[in-house]
Amino acid sequence: MISEPSRYYAVELQALPSRIGQVRRIVSAHLRHWHLDALVDQAVLGVTELLTNVHRHARPDKRCTVEIELLLDRLTVSVRDHDPRIPEAGCPEALHASGELATSGRGLAIVGAVSESWGVRPCGGDGKVVWFTLSAPPRPVPVMARSGAVYDSAAEVPFRGYGRFSGLPLSAPVDPAPALEPALAPEPLLTPEPVLVGGAL
Repeated sequence: MISEPSRYYAVELQALPSRIGQVRRIVSAHLRHWHLDALVDQAVLGVTELLTNVHRHARPDKRCTVEIELLLDRLTVSVRDHDPRIPEAGCPEALHASGELATSGRGLAIVGAVSESWGVRPCGGDGKVVWFTLSAPPRPVPVMARSGAVYDSAAEVPFRGYGRFSGLPLSAPVDPAPALEPALAPEPLLTPEPVLVGGAL
């Protein structure tokens, strides 16, 4: 069962040098948004090589579609073009022959070197898809930040910590409490004496 939905992006373009640069930036931005910064260099280099192959070799046109998809722990990058011819990977020695500092034109050999797996599949008579995969690093477990404040019922201000106690320390001798006076019984209520008016009650 898949616990997380896949993340997917696709763009159609003409594989021209100016557009290749734009797609590099788009792929990089998506991977950073997906928190896959560690895969940016490999993915961008791989997609550059695939698009360069389309630009140099694809017939009859340079139209293609770039797709990137993150499914669980696997990132797949693919380029589909309209040329049904299946490319062949160069030998590993071609990497050194073309120079370590070259950034494009080394074809499928460099794609194989930077990826975990790669392949080509035909799309009937209407082209092919060249793809490669990269392992996504495990996602960090989110740490829940917990914070709280203790409020005094009278002052209603955040609790700042314990200060010095202004009373006596617990180890100090305590004077005996003064004896309380016995409670006095309440005085009886006095009723007013009747007043004689005119000699009658």
